[in-house]
Formats: sequence, structure tokens, C-alpha cells
Amino acid sequence: MRHEQEFIDGLYARVDALRGDTETAVGTALAQGSTPMQARLERDILVAERSGLLAALDAVDGSLCFGRIDLTGGTTHHIGRIGLRADDTERTPVLIDWRADVARPFYLATGHTPMGLRRRRHIATDGRTVTHLHDEILDLGDQERTGHEDHDGDAVLLAALNSARTGRMGDIVRTIQADQDRIIRAPHRGVLVVEGGPGTGKTAVALHRAAYLLYEHRELLARRAVLIVGPNPAFLGYIGEVLPSLGETGVLLATVGELYPGVKATATDPPEAAAVKGRAGMADVLAAVVRDRQALPDPVVTVEHEREVLMLDDGLVAVARDRTRAAGLPHNVAREHFEGHILNTLTELYAERVGTDPYDGSSLLAPADITQIRDELAENPEVWSAIDQLWPRLTPRRLVADFLADPAGYVPDADAAAIRRPVTRHWTVADVPLLDEAAELLGEDDRLARARAERDRDTQIAYAQGVLDVSYASRTYEFEDKDEEDSEVLSAHDIIDAERFAERHEEADHRSAAERAAADRTWAFGHIIVDEAQELSPMAWRLLMRRSPTRSMTLVGDPAQTAEAAGVGSWADILTPYVEDRWEHTRLGVNYRTPAEIMDLAAAVVRAGNPGFEPPSSVRSTGVRPWVRDAGDDLPGAVAKAVAELTPAEGRLAVIAPRELHRSLAAHLDGVGAGPEPDLTHTVVLLDPRQSKGLEFDSVLVVEPARYGTSDLYVALTRATQRLGVLHTGALPQALAEAAAGS
Repeated sequence: MRHEQEFIDGLYARVDALRGDTETAVGTALAQGSTPMQARLERDILVAERSGLLAALDAVDGSLCFGRIDLTGGTTHHIGRIGLRADDTERTPVLIDWRADVARPFYLATGHTPMGLRRRRHIATDGRTVTHLHDEILDLGDQERTGHEDHDGDAVLLAALNSARTGRMGDIVRTIQADQDRIIRAPHRGVLVVEGGPGTGKTAVALHRAAYLLYEHRELLARRAVLIVGPNPAFLGYIGEVLPSLGETGVLLATVGELYPGVKATATDPPEAAAVKGRAGMADVLAAVVRDRQALPDPVVTVEHEREVLMLDDGLVAVARDRTRAAGLPHNVAREHFEGHILNTLTELYAERVGTDPYDGSSLLAPADITQIRDELAENPEVWSAIDQLWPRLTPRRLVADFLADPAGYVPDADAAAIRRPVTRHWTVADVPLLDEAAELLGEDDRLARARAERDRDTQIAYAQGVLDVSYASRTYEFEDKDEEDSEVLSAHDIIDAERFAERHEEADHRSAAERAAADRTWAFGHIIVDEAQELSPMAWRLLMRRSPTRSMTLVGDPAQTAEAAGVGSWADILTPYVEDRWEHTRLGVNYRTPAEIMDLAAAVVRAGNPGFEPPSSVRSTGVRPWVRDAGDDLPGAVAKAVAELTPAEGRLAVIAPRELHRSLAAHLDGVGAGPEPDLTHTVVLLDPRQSKGLEFDSVLVVEPARYGTSDLYVALTRATQRLGVLHTGALPQALAEAAAGS
């Protein structure tokens, strides 16, 4: 114990020194301003690494080092959340990053396959104080004993599993299992599907995989960032501290409802509307909506020019429209081509009207005259009014809002009734993929923005020239009475021109890659991780695939837990349209969260509709069976009583109930609120089944299970790590009633 304490003391002395150096390095890098591309990339990587290091040091709560491996040759390595060297000149780290290859035996070695290890030591700390050592002997021929040996190789894992929950997901860096390690370190190219039932640690594996990829491919991913997509805001808050505790900040966490810049959609549609909006066919529907905005005259559009009335009929406009569409460009980008065709058509009409010899029909106009007529038409407001009518500039928000306000004719009547709503500024999660699809169909006509940027740049250059001129004038005045040698001293005017001077003073963009990605709809991420992937609709997958042109993705989920009406569920159905069969599938089959007693009850519910269902195997049993009770006539009172019974001395309790009951239940629970973004750090939290996805609590109370679908009920029943209670007022689902009676 004393030796390890001395090591930890030395480690934190280095940490304290490094913290000051890191803060200085980040501040210097951010102050560098605009730099050439490669230098800027190096700066961004430095900021990412150093900022991540600071985040890790702030988040580890004293547990920076958690293990040691002793090799048979006598070498010893300490394992930690990040790698640290004794000083900047030392090449061999004193603390090995858990992601380094040399650390891998800490997770994989067994007595049967020791991987060159003599022993493995788990180090527990409280702050900077070592509190416990746990040694596993891997070389059975080694006779040395330390007094910290424990023959139960699962003791550290079980201690972590039985610890009280905090309302925030903890990392599993101390207890990564062999099957999890293989997934975490899998190559990052291509699509990897990680399937697993409740409690198998698939979310934790995905987060640690993100940390590993950022470690292995720092330069690429610091530039492109990693996107992690979660099912709801509560889930993102729950996992939000995991990656910072591992030293990684180059990650964007978002729900699908946050993947369109400027929109944060948290509202949800009724299941029928969500299902319609999520169908892949909505892409064709929106394309048809856009085509219908490319109008033909009914019957003509007139333009008055120089006292001549020019008429654009449907035939003339159809030719311009067809030629424009043939270019295959997005609507707003293609408008420039349409403008050109219409101007040419109007020029021909006008030239024919005023420039034709009445006797022989020959043209009286020279090419220069034709060019002048076109230029004059381009300055006629009526021309642009006609173009706006025939090929208007469109925004994604207006297009989608107008379509949802009047979807008739584009979708069947029943679907139209499901999705119809008045024009509103409030968006639902299912609207966001429609907005993204619309943005893709419309594109952006950036001519005005480019012109504005050019004007701003000219202004900056003019200002810079003025500064240089003042500098030159001052130098001329200073040296007019001095000798020739002094007058040869160079000034700023001699070594830099106004354009470069303006560039050096352009405001640098100091945002991280993740921050820039959040504001850019067209950003291509280096890697994307999707949790609860089975719940995403086909339209949501179209959005995500645009963000991943390299198809470097990790998808995490469980088809048995599919609850969303628009969810795809099948991995093949999700991926075949994009990568055909070029994807890998792996499954986690061990349940680390849910005790066997609770898992048996939950599995019985699913087996009622799917007799062949095989749940993940629980690694532990608590001896505490779940209970099921009739709440009688006073449901809120029964819930309050059950909460008092189930609330742990340490840890968290979740009350999972239908959303429509939340207000009445919250009124009977002290300090418990009802809302779309619950605070999971409270001792008691009120959720609906969808909000509880991916979360875990020490105790869970499930209310009115008959109101849930099978998938929602399965999710709700598998959130507890220790105790589960069920309250109902009406009849129970048959499978739950039979399972409860059998227990």
C-alpha cells in the first residue's frame, strides 16, 4: 500500500505542474489568430488534446490511476485514464493510457492466457489516497505474495455493479471485459453494429469506443470530430460526463432533433404522425413539393418593358424549366440557370418585336444591341417579379411548414390527416429529418452572401491600405531631414501589401471542431455513433448518412426494444440501402445491470409474444424478488407510499409512469417535477418509458404497466440494478400477471 501511495503522490505532483503548463499552452494556441492550414490543424489538435487533458483532470475525482500490471520479466506498468510522462523530456510514460496497446493485457489476460503478466492489480483511491488494493495472480508459478490477493476475479466488477447510482453514467474504464474490449478497439472504417439487450453495457462500450478512436486517430478526428446521437436530452445529460472523464472533448452529443442548425426540437408527434413523417417515401414527397413550386404560367405571365408587353406562356416557361432541371442542381442553386433562360427568352421576344425588318423579316439588331437589351431587362423589376413567381427562392422551414399545413394531394388522405397542422414555429423531432431533406433538395443560392463577403473584404483592404499609407507618410516625414542611410530603414509599407495586411487581422475562428460541426448542416464527421439505433426512422437515417459520407459508424441498439412507430428495427433494413451487406454485426450477451430475479420477470413479458426470445444472461443475483401490487382506489397515494419504501439510502429511484399521470403523481411526491428534461441527479425522478431508455437506477417503480406496449414495458422493467416494484389499478398484462404469480 505504501509503495502505491508514493507513486500516486508523485503522479499528482506531475499533474499539478502539468495543469499550469496545459492552461498556458491552450491560451497561447488560441491567441495565435489566423494561420496557414497545416499550422491551424496542428493548433486545433493541440487545443483538443490539452483541453481534453484538463477536462480529464477535472473529472476523474482523484481516480486518475486505477491499475497496475506486472510482467514476468520484472517490468511494471501503471494504467490510468490518460498517459503521463515524468517530464517533457521523458519518452516512457509513468502512467499508461488505458487505450495504449501495452495496457490491453490489463483487460484481456486470464490465468489460462496470461499474456506475459505475472499479476494484475486494481487500485482503489479516495481523492489522492489509496484505500484498497486487489491483486489477481496470473502466473500460478509465482510464489510472491503481497497480502492483497483475492481469488475472486470478479470482485472489482461486482463492486462496481453494486455501487449506488448518481444520476450520471460512470465510465467502465476500470472494468472493461474482454468481449467489450474487442468492440472498443475494432477498426473504425465501415459500419459496426453492436447489438445487446438491457444492461449489456453497449452504451458504455460505444462511448469508450469513441474515446479509443479519438486516441488512435487523433489528427483525423480532431479535424472532423465524432458525433454521438442519443434518443433524448435526458440520455445525453446522463452520459455527458463519460468522455470528459476520459480526456476527450472533440465530440458532439446530440439528439436527432438537434441535428438541424438553429432548431432544437424536443416535442414529439403522435405515433401515427411520426410513422408517416419517418417513411422513406417522404423524400419523394418533398421532392414533388419542390417541383410543384417550379410553376408554369396560368395562362401567361406578362412583363412590360419599354412600353412593350412581353408574354411568357406555359410553353416558353416549360422549355426554360426543363433545361434548368436537366442540370440536376438543387432548386435554389438552379435558379441562376432559370434566370438566364428566362432573360434569354425575354430578350428574344423583345428583339423580335422591335428589331425585325417589316419587309423581309431580317434582324435589324447587331449582337451588341442584343446584349444591351438583355442587360436592360436584367434591371427591370417586373422581370424579377416574374422569375420569383415561376421559380421562387425557398427556405427549408417555409417549405416543410407549408407542406404540413396542407399535405393533401401528396400523401393518402389518412396520412394527410395524421400529419396536418397549422403553420407553427415549433418543430417536432420527426420534423427535423424533413427539414434536412428539404435543405438538401433546395440547396443554397449563396450569390448574395458571396457578394456581401466580397464587399466586406474590399472594405477591410481599403482600411488596411489607409493604415499603411498613414505609416508611410509618417515615415517620410520622420526621415525627410535625415541622411540617406537612415532613410533606407524598411517600414510596414515596404514589406506587406494591403491585402495581406487585412488577412492577418481577420478574426480567427477559435471554435472547436465539434462546435463548428454543430453549426454546419453539411459537416462530414470522422465517425458517428448512434445509440438506440433501432428507433430511428428511415428519414432520420437519410440525415445521418449525409453526415457520414465515409460510412464510418458504430450503431448500438436492441431490436427487441424497438418502440417508436417509425423505428426500422432490422439492421439489414437500415443499412442495405446505404452499404448493402458491407457491415459487421456483433452481440453482447451478458447483462451486467439487471439482477436475475428482475430479468426473469421482464423476459417473461417478451416471451408472451415471442416464445423464442433469449434475454442476456445476468451476472449476478441479489436475492430480492420484484413485487407487483394493486394500488387500489388511490394511485397517487400508493405511489407515494411505494416511493418511501423503495428509495435507497444511497443512489437513485425512478418512477416510470405514463406521461398523462405525471402531473398528478408529482403533486404527491416531494421535490419531484414533471417535464420533458428531468434532472437525473435527484434522488427520485419521474419518467415515462421512452425517457428511461438507456438509463439505470438503483430502484425502479413501474406504474400502470397495462398502458405500455411490450417494448416499452420491457424497457421499464429492466432499468433497476437492485429493486423493482410494479403498481397497477386495472388488469395486468397477462404475461406480467403470470410471471408475477409464478414468482
